[in-house]
Amino acid sequence: MDQERRKTIVREIEHWQRSKLLPDQYCDFLLNLYLDEGQARTPVTFTGRAAVAVKAATVKQWLLTFGIFSLICFVVLYFNEFHPLLQIALSITGVLVLLSIGQKYRERNESVGLGLIGAGMLLMLGAGLYMLQLHELLAWGWKAGLLGLCSICWVAFGIGARIPLLHLCGWMASFLVYAWLLSNNTDSPRWFEIQLYWLPASFVFGWCSWFFHRWTRPVASILFVAAAIAWFMPELYSAVFMKEQVGLQLQLMVKIIAGGVTLFSLRKQWIAWVA
Repeated sequence: MDQERRKTIVREIEHWQRSKLLPDQYCDFLLNLYLDEGQARTPVTFTGRAAVAVKAATVKQWLLTFGIFSLICFVVLYFNEFHPLLQIALSITGVLVLLSIGQKYRERNESVGLGLIGAGMLLMLGAGLYMLQLHELLAWGWKAGLLGLCSICWVAFGIGARIPLLHLCGWMASFLVYAWLLSNNTDSPRWFEIQLYWLPASFVFGWCSWFFHRWTRPVASILFVAAAIAWFMPELYSAVFMKEQVGLQLQLMVKIIAGGVTLFSLRKQWIAWVA
């Protein structure tokens, strides 16, 4: 096969890849057949694909794109003037749209899909905080309730969509809500009382990790990490919320040694839960 014909075929295959006429793995296979050894491929960049998509767009797609963009601008500009129920409905709709698109894109590109899902979860929290500020609901209970609702959604969606990091973020948000409740409803608790506030939760998470590992290892792994975080939460709570931090370093050292000894002695059991 002469060189000119080979180059023409290679350019055509690269055009198929940019235009998504064939899956990437098929295009890569064909390119490996027609490229000479050591010959460099023309990189398929994001801008190249975007240019191809723009050229191939129909009038209907252009009108739909500009219509959606105009609608988003209208909602953003006049959001403060809407009724609170409409604000809530629009926020929920935006979150659901981002989550559904993110789940769809995860099949093609995992990073893009996770980015859209993360944007949806941040929109849930950000829109909620903005509406609380807009309607002057500044009491800590409103913010704690919003964060608690977000943590439930993050845990549920993280488990259902198999996103361990989102699942863990949900539990960490719930820890923050619990710490917030303790700081506003307790008056200068002693060091052993703070330990009693958190250590039972650590044991519960550890037991749940053992209980769920027979059905789902990813969930068991996150619960085990949450148990480890809850183990050190008394010291973190004391450092953030307590004015007097007597013996905090000693408590932390004792907890590290006790946790290390426990993990070493039970390593055959807990590794089986999370591996």
